[in-house]
Parts: sequence; structure tokens; C-alpha cells
Amino acid sequence: MSLTPVDKDAADDGGVRGDRGGDRKRRRRRVLRWSATVLAVVILGGAGAGYLYYEHLNANIKSDDLNLGDAKDRAAKTQANAAGQTALNILLIGSDARDTAENQKLGGARDTYGGPPLADVQMLLHVSADRSNMSVVSMPRDTLVDIPKCTDPDTKKTYAASTRTMTNESLGRGGPGCTVATWEKLTDIHIDHFMMIDFSGVVSMADAIGGVPVCVDANVYSHTSTGKGSGLKLEEGTHSIKGKQALQWLRTRYGFEDDTDLARAKAQHMYMNSMVRELRANAKLTNPNKLRKLAEAATKAITVDDGLDTITKMYDLAGELQKVPTERITMTTMPNAYDTVQTGRVVPTEDATKLFRLVREDIALDGKDEKKTTASPSPTVTDTAAADGEIAVQVHNSTRTGTYAPVSGRATAVTELLQDKGFTDAVADTSAASSEETTVIRYPSADLQADAQRVAKALGIPASQVKKSTDVSGITLYVGGDWRSGTKYEAPEKEEDDNTTPKSAQAMNGADDSQCMHVDPNYTW
Repeated sequence: MSLTPVDKDAADDGGVRGDRGGDRKRRRRRVLRWSATVLAVVILGGAGAGYLYYEHLNANIKSDDLNLGDAKDRAAKTQANAAGQTALNILLIGSDARDTAENQKLGGARDTYGGPPLADVQMLLHVSADRSNMSVVSMPRDTLVDIPKCTDPDTKKTYAASTRTMTNESLGRGGPGCTVATWEKLTDIHIDHFMMIDFSGVVSMADAIGGVPVCVDANVYSHTSTGKGSGLKLEEGTHSIKGKQALQWLRTRYGFEDDTDLARAKAQHMYMNSMVRELRANAKLTNPNKLRKLAEAATKAITVDDGLDTITKMYDLAGELQKVPTERITMTTMPNAYDTVQTGRVVPTEDATKLFRLVREDIALDGKDEKKTTASPSPTVTDTAAADGEIAVQVHNSTRTGTYAPVSGRATAVTELLQDKGFTDAVADTSAASSEETTVIRYPSADLQADAQRVAKALGIPASQVKKSTDVSGITLYVGGDWRSGTKYEAPEKEEDDNTTPKSAQAMNGADDSQCMHVDPNYTW
């Protein structure tokens, strides 16, 4: 059977769904990048609210639970700033579900009709507390993460936690609320809302918008003799694309730059920025018919959490988002590196950890944020610590440095110090010494945060050196190279945090209209 250009794209190199019983072969998937149109919904959602027939539109909106994970894996709620303002975090999800005839026609891969959907697009939208700036962080769909235990709200089926699993598989474990839970577990960023869209939703939204300008620096045809490519065919220059052509742009991997998922993410960011500029320039209250069409398409295309399940709620959200100037919108991709075990998969890097911290601490990614120039604030403790004698602590010798050998018996010495202070459940880790420049206490989940802070206070360790980490199974004290002797910890002088956005995040400014995708010479015509 011959394939249409869109069908051919289903054979493109992409994520896998994993075995679905026995030795069934893994199915290679192509990505669909819908997030730009989802962002259009939240950017423009309230522009013509005075013209909308609310009950009809409310009936169009589909909703689902926000977070399906356990409480221990959830991030603490975002704290308000000194002015009482609170940042907003919205997860944008693109589903590859082949659950309707239209989605099947657009997505291809007929052998997966009705199978578990993948969250092949995941973008975290962060709006600063003062609404002065907006940051977007994309996560590559092939990222290996720990997915927490999730419970389907409809079937009540519980999906066990899994490690080193592709992040896009989270959607098939009960719904978008599991994807939200996965992000919170990885980033420790509290997510307030999600918005999800599928294949047919992209096309209907793109048509309703009326076209988005994009640019290529050469003629491009995303197509190969082996069936790879999205089918996108454009001449060199700038074009206004919509409908299926917009879908092809968002799906194109073969033909842009080095033909990788990172190049595709760059094209998506370019499209998203262009669409925001287009909507803000042209969506006026004087064109109710166009706004009505956009509202119809948007409300039918998306699934949201219960906190956004009415036009009124979406209108309020849109009002907040419209306060952000276009020139203060920054698009980024989560810094990553190829995994050394699983070919073609990536893992977050130290730069990703830094990027998540900047978002968590509401620091603008465009470098124009003047209100946060001091060291990171201490984390807010929302629970009460157990009695000292009931807090289990493992003490590890991490006094090895690049210059000095580890101090023998250091873990035992600090364990005895803790026991003398009443922490009778403290034990020394007898494994080989490791290296930590600064003493740190790590804890795995929110329910142990207060206990970890209590240990730190007893030893005089600053609260900023107490970190949540999935690398430990309980409260673990790493006695670092800054505490090689003595029974009193001397905290190092605080240094100002480096709050610059990592270059590996490939930041792109929302107002930059000079961007043009570089075409791989192998895909020109």
C-alpha cells in the first residue's frame, strides 16, 4: 500500500511505545508538535470574550484530573512574592492518539489505531509572578525519566512507578495528569494547569488562525526515497502556512539543520514565536467572526485540567498571559545529552538542573530580571518535622577532593555527633568515600523535607544546602570537603548564584522576527 506524504511521516525515526505484550516489536514513531497552537489558545483565549456564547463553548471543553501521582512525588505549591503575586506554571502537551478517523488519517501508523497515546510534545510555560516575562522549556520526547506511580481517575487502574522510561510514555498511564506528575517529580516545579491537543486539533486551530509566517533559507522538501520526512515542501523565503502545511512544519525533522529532534524543536519555537506576534498584531475586538471561529476550534481541540474547564476560567488566564510583552518571552529546550546505555535516548544534564532552578525561583531566562541578584532563598518547609529520635539519617563520607584524599572515619565521627544530639537513628554509610565540595543533605520526597531541615539546623548546615533528590531513598548527609574535621560545621561564605540561562538551552526571544530555519542541503530541490 502506498503512503501519502503525511502517512510516510509516520515511518520517520521517533519514539517507541514499548512492548505491548510478549515479543511484539517496538513501533517507531514520528513526532507531532502541536504546542504552538495550544499556546495560541492561552495567549488569545480572552480576546473576544464579549462575543462568545459561553454555554455552547463550555460544552466543547474536555477536562481531566491535574495530577495523578502520589503526594510524595508532588512539588510544593509556588509561594507568593513580597507583593503577594504568584507565578503560573502550565504544561502544554501534544498527544499522538490515533483515537478517531481524523487523527488516524493525519497521523498515519494504522497499526497503532486505538493504542495508548504518547505525550510526544511537552512544554512547560512559566509566567513570572509579576507578569513581566514568560519562559517556555521543551523536553525532548526521548528523554529518560523516572515516572511516578499514577492512578487512572476513570478506571482506577494503578500504574507502578518506573525508572529510566521515555517521558512520552507518561500519557498512557492514566492520562495527562501522569505527565504532570512526571514533570513535578523531575523538576520540583509545581504545575498549576495543563492543556493538551491532538492531531486534528492542530489542523483546525491552524486554519482558524489564518496562517503563521515561517522562513527557510533554501528550498526544502522533507521527503526521502525510504519514506522518511513530513512531506513539507516550501521555496526559499518567508511563507504564511496553515492547516496541514502547518502540521508538516511542526513535524519536520528531516530537512532542518542536522535532522535531529533538537532542530525540530527550534522550528517549533520559531513557529510559536511567530504565531504569538501574529495573534497579538491582528486579533482585534473588531473582528468577532474570526474570533468566534478561533474560539470554536480552540474549545473543541483541547483538553484541560479542572481549573481551566470553563470559558470564564480560560478568559481569566488569558488576561494574565496577555500582560507579558512579546519581547520578554523566551523559548528554550531542556539541556540534554545522549544516554550511554540506550541508543538514541537522552538524559537531563547539570545545565537542565540549573534551568529548572531558574524557573522554580522565578528568574527570567532572558537575563533582564533585576529583582533577583542574591543567592537562592531557602526552600519553604510546609510540614512539621518528626521527633529527633525518629528521624533516620544516613551519613556518607564525601570528603574526597581533587587535592586531598578522603578523611578516614569521617562518616562515623559525624554519625556519633548526630547521635549525641538525639538523632539515635543516624547510621554511617560504610561504602567508599565520594566527593562533594560542599556538605549537603539530600532527601527524596516532600514528606521528608521538614525532617531533613531539622537535621541541618541541628548541625548548623544552611537550609540552602538541603536538596530534594531522587538519587537517595532517605535523608542522606554527605559530609563534604568543607567539613574535614571538627564537630562544628562552619558554613562557607555565600556566593551569588549564577542566574544566567545555560547556552545549551538554546534560548530564543519571542520578538525576534529575523529567524530563518537552515535547510539541510540533502533536502533541497
